[in-house]
Amino acid sequence: MVAPEDLLHNLWRCLAYDPSAPMLFSSGTFWALFLVFMPIYGMLRRRFWQMVVFVVAFSFFFYYKSSGVFVLLLAATSLFDWTLSRLISRPGASLLFRRICVGASLMASLGVLAYFKYANFFLWNINAMVGSNFQPLDLVLPVGISFYTFQSVSYIVDVYKGRVAPTPTWLEYAFFLSFFPALVAGPIVRADYFIPQIRENRHATRQEVYTGLWLVILGVVKKAIIADYIAQYNDLIFDTPGAYSGFETLMGIIGYTMQIYCDFSGYSDMAIGIALIMGFRLARNFNFPYKSHNLTDFWRRWHISLSSWLRDYVYIPLGGNRKGTKRTYVNNFITMLVGGLWHGAAWKFVFWGAMHGGGLALHKASQPWLKKLPDNRLMRCIWWLATMSFVALLWVFFRASDWNDSLTIIRAVGHDFSFAYLPAFASARMLWLILMVVIVVAHALPDGFWEKTGNLFVRSPWIVKLLIFVVVVQLVIELQTADVSPFIYFQF
Repeated sequence: MVAPEDLLHNLWRCLAYDPSAPMLFSSGTFWALFLVFMPIYGMLRRRFWQMVVFVVAFSFFFYYKSSGVFVLLLAATSLFDWTLSRLISRPGASLLFRRICVGASLMASLGVLAYFKYANFFLWNINAMVGSNFQPLDLVLPVGISFYTFQSVSYIVDVYKGRVAPTPTWLEYAFFLSFFPALVAGPIVRADYFIPQIRENRHATRQEVYTGLWLVILGVVKKAIIADYIAQYNDLIFDTPGAYSGFETLMGIIGYTMQIYCDFSGYSDMAIGIALIMGFRLARNFNFPYKSHNLTDFWRRWHISLSSWLRDYVYIPLGGNRKGTKRTYVNNFITMLVGGLWHGAAWKFVFWGAMHGGGLALHKASQPWLKKLPDNRLMRCIWWLATMSFVALLWVFFRASDWNDSLTIIRAVGHDFSFAYLPAFASARMLWLILMVVIVVAHALPDGFWEKTGNLFVRSPWIVKLLIFVVVVQLVIELQTADVSPFIYFQF
């Protein structure tokens, strides 16, 4: 018999924030809470304000379980920006006053982001220039701060430009900013797309519920089965750079290329699926990016919500392609630099963004010459290989601990490289290779294959759905590591 005080203690442990185990979609705690959340949510769907209050409360609790006391920062950001949005749209407000409000919002949102994410980076660089005795600030980066900050910025700018009307109440804005499926790792939600759905307050159809379940299952397979398993070998390569042969190092680089895709797209699939089960539509965030034959196409397929955000709020305000060819290349380059810095406060991320910016500019500049080349299977294969080699090489800087480790890993590929290592590698890492092949095959299938498969799942009998679910859960249990691995993009 469990004593009441023990029961209360265990309940508190489940509800309290644990910095060593932040809330993840792939954790059992989240799904236990979600199973409690959904029946209550369903009962409140026809009671608009009760539903809004309940979802906002759950979203803030979810963020508390993910980032602790920083939930207060999220609440303060939402209240401050909502107040300014009402002032911006106030009848009779002068242009100067409206601009001051926009400036105050941007300074607050971006200032907080800069403090937590970039303060130590800037101080470290100042220290390197003047030779002072720099001691890093004891800062903890709030989970997902970059995602909800970008949502906040786009909302204020869109209200100022008249693209969206400000929400009548703070609760509706808090619903938009803190919506838990997309809160901590995206996709970045746009106000003009999402806020009208709050007022619609519609029930998810049977097809949407099952489609959402299918997306959640796909996301779990990508994240908890494929990404987490292949990460075990990839971590060996990146944690001890230069300690392995060239062949083994190359496998680690290719492995991380696949890992980051499965990890991040898997999270996005789960987020979109959970939202769809609730009756809300989130925009697609990945479209098989490793099918791309050039960098321009890659950035149309990879992290689509960020790419479109950078296009609309950085590239176009800089002038886009309206101010001549050279300025277009410069704007592309600056936009990708911003994208690089968004991912992390380190020179390796700046370099990553700069290389992608340079690659995009080079691709656009080469269009007259490229159009003269034959468009056949051989040429498409060559351009695909060149694009994927470029992308995979730059992922090294994304994953390695620092600049020196990145260069060491790249140099290691050319050291002692031989396909003679393949038989022994295959013998020791057979499941790793199988999972890698699964990802390649998934990209090689026709574009409509997964949509048709999802439709088959939706139409299948409940026993088939249950069987698929049980098999996936069993695979997660069989392949899981000792700890639930955090999503890679949590740190951004």
